[in-house]
Parts: sequence; C-alpha cells; structure tokens
Amino acid sequence: MSEITHPTIKDGWFREISDMWPGQAMTLKVNQVVHHEKSKYQDVLIFESTDYGMVLVLDNVIQCTERDEFSYQEMITHLAMNSHPNPKKVLVIGGGDGGVLREVVKHECVEEAVLCDIDEAVIRLSKKYLPGMAVGYQHPNVKTHVGDGFKFLDDKKGEFDVIITDSSDPEGPAEALFQKPYFELLKGALREGGVITTQGSENQWLHLPLITKLKQDCKQVFPNVEYGYTTIPTYPSGQIGFMVCCLDANRDLKKPLRQWSEAEEDKLCKYYNKEIHEAAFVLPNFAKKALK
Repeated sequence: MSEITHPTIKDGWFREISDMWPGQAMTLKVNQVVHHEKSKYQDVLIFESTDYGMVLVLDNVIQCTERDEFSYQEMITHLAMNSHPNPKKVLVIGGGDGGVLREVVKHECVEEAVLCDIDEAVIRLSKKYLPGMAVGYQHPNVKTHVGDGFKFLDDKKGEFDVIITDSSDPEGPAEALFQKPYFELLKGALREGGVITTQGSENQWLHLPLITKLKQDCKQVFPNVEYGYTTIPTYPSGQIGFMVCCLDANRDLKKPLRQWSEAEEDKLCKYYNKEIHEAAFVLPNFAKKALK
C-alpha cells in the first residue's frame, strides 16, 4: 500500500497555513497519515501525530486532536448546558466528530440529543479513527441527521432547550453559520428561556473585528449575549471563543445555573468546572473595549 501524501505535509510536519491567521502557522509532527479523502463538501485528512494523538483536518485546518479536544468540547457544551435550568432536548449543528454529543449526554436531564452535520464523511471517519470522541453516538438518547443545518432548522419551531453550533471556520461550508439569518433560525427553534452557544469566530488576538461583528449580530437577535473563551494549544494562537446567547434577558450567563459537585466535576470533566465557567467571560482590556 502506497504512503498517503498531502500538500499540507512536508518533511514529516503538517503545516496549517491560512489567510485567516496571516504570518503565522501551527505545525505538528506527523507519525503517519491514516486517511485522506475529498468528501462532497471538503478535504478530509486524518493523521497520527507524534505528541497530539490522532488529528482531524478539514480543508487544511485542524478541527481537533486527541490530546486537547476536551477543552473545546467541554466548554462549548457546558457553558450552554449549565446556563439552562433543565435542558431536556438539545440540538448540535455540526460536531460530526461526536465530541459535543459526548459532553451533552453527561447531563442526566437530557431526554433527546440530535446531531445534524452536513458531511457524512466526518461522522464515519470519526467513528473509525476518533473513538474517544465518537463515543457520544452510542448513547441511547442520541439521534443523527446528515444534512444542512439551515434546512434542518427551517422547519423546527420552539423545539429545543439548547442548541450548540460546532462548526468549522467562517469560510467554505460553514460561512453562513456566522451570519444573522442563521441566528434568527436558531432563535426560532428554541423553547422559552432557550440557550445557544456557537463557535465564536476564533480568537481575540487574530479576529477581533469578526468577533465584534458577530456579537453585534447576535445582540440584534437575542436579548442576552456574552462572549467567552477557552485555551487550546492546537487552535490558532492557543484559544477559541464562543458566543453564548439566551432568550431570557435577565439570566446571568456568566454564572452556572446548575452545577455538579466537585467529585462529579472531577469524574465528568478534564477542563470545565464552575470557576472556569465564570472565568471564561473575563476578558483582557483590549477585547473588553472592542466588545462593549
């Protein structure tokens, strides 16, 4: 069997070079490339790295690595889930790797978790190569739908307590998921007091204008919007942010409404805890000013 090659890999190193983070690149040392295909929607690459385990790359951009994925999956999920008093029905848009699902079903109040991802390849390959994330698919309360999140939301009205958009970057297939019409669809699909989180345009160091615009768009749709972030070594500049939006104007999204005991937190989470929930919304001055 011939060795799989990919244009992002040279001299045994994967390089993530993009106009979205000009003048810098993330590089990871490659043990072996395990899979490459062009799906209907994107270029899908999976390689085993020397120090970060398996790595999923879509359109030349790292989506997750086994070593640090939990900081993203836990935060995008629990910031929303613990800002809702009793989330019974939850929707994940994107998230084909299964990591967000895995986190959603840690909440025992959840009766149904639905995942809608446009690309069956991501779901299929994650089940094969990222079993620690795809474990979410095995839960009895999970339903999977392969299709366009926009179309899926269109005929869902007032159905969900929490909706989590775990998308790739605002280029290519996910671009529409960062625009106001999408947030209007999300709002329509929520029940009273519903909460959404969305991958919030990347990083304060690199994308402040994008984040500022996204927050303004969200504020035109939701009465309650906050921006929080997490640290994660393999995303550009080591962090990624989330918009957390709620239909209840008076709810304090910066403090968890529900919380696990310390023993439960310790058992269920590697990154998230009630203190880090609050700390996620504490911004450095330059970002605070821009997002006022």
